[in-house]
Amino acid sequence: MGLDFDLTDGQTPLDEDEKEGLLIPTITTRGELDEFEQLGVERAIEWLLTRKLSADKILTEDFAKDLHKRMFGSIWKWAGEFRRTNKNIGVDKFLIPVELKNLLDDCRYWIENNSFSDDEIAVRLSHRMVLIHPLANGNGRHSRLMADVLITKVFDKTYFTWGSVNLTKAGEARTKYLQALGAADQNDYKLLVEFARL
Repeated sequence: MGLDFDLTDGQTPLDEDEKEGLLIPTITTRGELDEFEQLGVERAIEWLLTRKLSADKILTEDFAKDLHKRMFGSIWKWAGEFRRTNKNIGVDKFLIPVELKNLLDDCRYWIENNSFSDDEIAVRLSHRMVLIHPLANGNGRHSRLMADVLITKVFDKTYFTWGSVNLTKAGEARTKYLQALGAADQNDYKLLVEFARL
């Protein structure tokens, strides 16, 4: 399999068995993979635009998995499934369902009790999903789209801009994003909320 490419800072490497799940054998570079994955993300966004969704529907394991499958199902055989290996980030693979349920329950609580601003609730959802890292690939894009779905469908606000650039590529915006995630790791969400609206 020719999928050996350089990773951008903060990206999680794929295991060999995960690479075997590639459905498009002509992809051999990170750039080609990014292009196909971006098309998948755009198709998922188009699908979301036509859906009425409540917090009860969005904040479920089934929805999180379905969204990932809609984003990457034409590229990866394992899209929409929890990762089966441990990574350099994230909880132990066996804890994924429990930690994700805790997060989704917490998010429901934040909404019901107005615990934070609307933007911060959505950003906290995204951040904690990245920390759990439930999927083999695409966790950042998936978690940001989950936040976008929550902010638009539940809070009736505009999509986040997330720095207005492709965050899969190295650059100043990705560096700021990773710094904001680092601050959020210390329970300081100010930079991440600001970055989401840049």
